[in-house]
Amino acid sequence: MVNVRAQLRTLRMSPKKVRLVINLVRGMNAIAAEEKLAFLGKRAAEPVAKLLHSAIASALKNNNLKKESLRIAEVAVNPGPVTRRFRPRAHGSASPIRKRSSHITMTLSGVPEAVAPKVETAREIAKETAEHK
Repeated sequence: MVNVRAQLRTLRMSPKKVRLVINLVRGMNAIAAEEKLAFLGKRAAEPVAKLLHSAIASALKNNNLKKESLRIAEVAVNPGPVTRRFRPRAHGSASPIRKRSSHITMTLSGVPEAVAPKVETAREIAKETAEHK
């Protein structure tokens, strides 16, 4: 098993909102997760999908893994830096606004091509049976 890690740091969205999307794809196959994120109506789905694409590309190029064998092993959302602003209130006072950000870490696991069992297509099976007859 080979693990590939990708990170997205300082996403200007609160961790609570990102966790709603992350929990939907945790443990899924990479291809199924891509499809789910493409049609999800949450704003956090776009940066999570972008991070998933980055992790898949890294796995394919650097570790010779097949896209079909990849699955999301771990995914975590941690709080990032908080920007503090102030909003004017009554009688000249002010109340704080905390603009939160997130750090996302995604780990994909997969089997290298050399170790992965070969999946035969129906055409290959038909060709082999025709040769044996």
